[in-house]
Amino acid sequence: MIYTIENDKIRISVTDMGAEMTSLILKETGVEYLWQADPTYWTGHAYNLFPICGRLWEGKYTYQGKTYEMNLHGFARKTAYELAEQTDTSLTFRLTDSDVTYAQYPFRFELLLTYTLEGASVVTTFRVENKDEKELIYAVGGHPGFNVPLADGETYTDYSITFAAPCQPKALCMSETCYYLGENTPFINDKFAGQTLSLDHHLFDNDAIFLTDIAKEVTLKSAVSGRFVTVTYPDMKYLGFWHKPQTEAPYVCIEPWTSVPADDGKVDDLETKRDMFHLASGGVNKHEFTITIG
Repeated sequence: MIYTIENDKIRISVTDMGAEMTSLILKETGVEYLWQADPTYWTGHAYNLFPICGRLWEGKYTYQGKTYEMNLHGFARKTAYELAEQTDTSLTFRLTDSDVTYAQYPFRFELLLTYTLEGASVVTTFRVENKDEKELIYAVGGHPGFNVPLADGETYTDYSITFAAPCQPKALCMSETCYYLGENTPFINDKFAGQTLSLDHHLFDNDAIFLTDIAKEVTLKSAVSGRFVTVTYPDMKYLGFWHKPQTEAPYVCIEPWTSVPADDGKVDDLETKRDMFHLASGGVNKHEFTITIG
């Protein structure tokens, strides 16, 4: 089911499948900012990632001596949520453990995913509660895709992504099959100068760019129309940029993650997996990122 809320600036729609935002419209112009899932390139809009980010080696991990299987980005993006609360300017969806989730992730949990409208911004909040007697181990992330270009007469290369503050990003070294090689190197690219990455389809010929040591806000903006998307992610350590490799896909994903894919050639032990949160029994964590459009 699709749920829609709006304020005087923006309108969003969210499906209960994966609690995924499917539309983000600036009401003044009627422009749709969110990628509309053209299967030619990518069938998603704005995945929510839980309890892992990225790939597991061979689709597996171990926990306390037992092997489990889980798909790319975890099960939450392909699971139906319950609508927990709707107000004029917010939607909250609930996902709890079930026999299906427990078979691949042996923990009792509650995930509340809330969208809150604030002016021309939508705040996405992950509230994770440990309902188990043991420590809950998890990661979260966002995977929103944005239409590029956003105005008639523009091209993909009219757009750039700029960090809000000076930083010296490091790129995660990834294998050809998109697993982490365990090293980070200074991000050097002929399209990156100062704080700005100029968009070009060839940036993604080898799949995603993932960075760390970053400012906590970036803006995607057109040099022609001035239309923009700002993503702010104070709780996320990593940021990815992606579209379908070796295509001229008319979108870019801006992905704030708390964790990274599995190491190349290694089946993770969940208890020692890199950058996972370890939440005590009964504990609650919140993680947020914000999308602002104009």
